[in-house]
Amino acid sequence: MRPLQCVLQAQRRGPLASVSWLLLRTCRARSSVQGTTCPSPERQQENGVRKDFSSRLAAGPTFQHFLRSALDPQEKPDVEDPPPYLTVDELSGRQRKVYLETYGCQMNVNDTEIAWSVLQKSGYLRTRNLQEADVILLVTCSIREKAEQTIWNRLHQLKALKTKRLRSRVPLRIGILGCMAERLKEEILNREKMVDILAGPDAYRDLPRLLAVAESGQQAANVLLSLDETYADVMPVQTSPSATSAFVSIMRGCDNMCSYCIVPFTRGRERSRPVASILEEVRKLSEQVLQLIHERDNICKQIHLPAQSGSSRVLEAMRRGYSREAYVELVHHIRESIPGVSLSSDFIAGFCGETEEDHLQTVSLLREVQYNMGFLFAYSMRQKTRAYHRLKDDVPEEVKLRRLEELITVFREEATKANMASVGCTQLVLVEGHSKRSATDLCGRNDGNLKVIFPNVEMEDVSNSGVRIRAQPGDYVLVKITSTSSQTLKGHVLCKTTLKDSSAYC
Repeated sequence: MRPLQCVLQAQRRGPLASVSWLLLRTCRARSSVQGTTCPSPERQQENGVRKDFSSRLAAGPTFQHFLRSALDPQEKPDVEDPPPYLTVDELSGRQRKVYLETYGCQMNVNDTEIAWSVLQKSGYLRTRNLQEADVILLVTCSIREKAEQTIWNRLHQLKALKTKRLRSRVPLRIGILGCMAERLKEEILNREKMVDILAGPDAYRDLPRLLAVAESGQQAANVLLSLDETYADVMPVQTSPSATSAFVSIMRGCDNMCSYCIVPFTRGRERSRPVASILEEVRKLSEQVLQLIHERDNICKQIHLPAQSGSSRVLEAMRRGYSREAYVELVHHIRESIPGVSLSSDFIAGFCGETEEDHLQTVSLLREVQYNMGFLFAYSMRQKTRAYHRLKDDVPEEVKLRRLEELITVFREEATKANMASVGCTQLVLVEGHSKRSATDLCGRNDGNLKVIFPNVEMEDVSNSGVRIRAQPGDYVLVKITSTSSQTLKGHVLCKTTLKDSSAYC
C-alpha cells in the first residue's frame, strides 16, 4: 500500500488526481478477491481514513475535467476573465485603428473576417488607410515559397513605415497571422525584430491579449494548434465593402497528409464545425441578401425557390431536407422581406412512389404560392442516383404525363392571375434585344425577371431632352403594361431612362 499512498498524496499537487482515482479503483478490484479474514483494529482505522479520503476524492474533479477535448468544443464563455497580469482596460482596443491585409486562399479570407470580428468586439476600429493605422496585421499563406517571399518583402516595406512613425503618435504594432506565423514562428521573431505579434490559425481569440502584451514593448506569440477550435461561435464580419460573395467555413485543418502539402502542419488536424453554427451563419447571410435585394434598385427582385413537390412524404423520399410546411413558411418570409418579389420554382411529376394524394398536394402548393415562373417536368430515372439503387420507378408513364399536364395548367392559371396585377402599371425594363417572334418588337426583363415585349419605336431619352432614339440592348426603358399571359407581359414603351431617374416614374 505504501507506493499507492504516495501516488494519492501527489494528486493534491497537480492533474494526477483522476489518474490516482483510477489506480485506487483498480486496487480495490484486486483486493476484493483476496481473503476475507477480519481486519485488525489498525487495519480498521486505516480503512476508515481511506474510506473518508475516497469519498472526498470521488466528489472532486473527474479525469474528463483535465481533458480539454472532452469538453464541448463550442462551450466558450461569453466573457472570459482577463489574465492576472492584464486589466480589462489593457485588453480593450481603445479605438485604435487596425489595417488588415490578406494573402492566399479563401480560408485566409475567412480567417481575416474572424480576426476582425474578435478585434471589433474588443473595441478596435477598422481603417483602410495604411498611414493612419495603429496596428497592421498580415494574414499570411505558406502553401508555396513565393507566397512567403511576398510577406518577407512586405515586412521590409512596413519596417520603413514603422521607423518613420512620429513619437507623438501611438507606436505602430505589426503582426503576422495565419499559416506563416505557424510555420516560421521563431525565424520571424528573430529575423524581423519589428514584428510585434504572431498568431497562428487557431489563436485569433487571443489577439486582444497579444496586442496588449505588445503595448509594453514585448514580442507576443501564440501559435498553438488546437484539436477543437472551429470558431463556431464567432460570426465572421465582411472585411470588403465591395465583396460580391461570402465564404462559409465548415471545417478547419486537414488529415490527408499529401506528401507535398504543408497545410496539415500549419492548420492542424481536421475538425468540422457543428451543423447548427453553419446553418446560423448561412441564415444570417441569407437575411443580408434579402435585405440587399429589397434595398437596391440594381438587383432583380426575383428568387428561384425550387420545391420539386408539395408533399412532405415525397420530399422526404427525394431527400430534400425540408417539409412542405417549412417551404411555405420560407415563402411567406421572403414576401414579407421583399414586397412584390417574383418567385420561380421547379417541380417533378410522378417521382418514385408518388400517389394521387401526393400529386394533389403539389397542385395545392402551386395554387397557394402562385409562382410567376415555373419549370415542370415528368420524372425520369437517372442511373447512379440513389433513387436508381434504392427506389422503384413505379408511376406509369401515362400517369406521369397526365399529372404533368395538370401541374402546367394550374401553374399557368395562377401565374396569369399574378401577372394581371401588372396591367396598367409602368415598369422599368432592361432591354435584351429583338423579340424572337416579331422583328418589329423588342424584348426585355422587368424587375421580377419576367419577359416584357414592346414595339421597337423611337422614344424620348430622359437624360437628353428633345432627343428621340431607339432602344438598344443594355438600355433601361419605361414600359406601360397593357396585357399579360402566364409567361409574358406586353406594353408600349414610354421613354429611355436610367436606374436613378426611373424611381420618379415607377
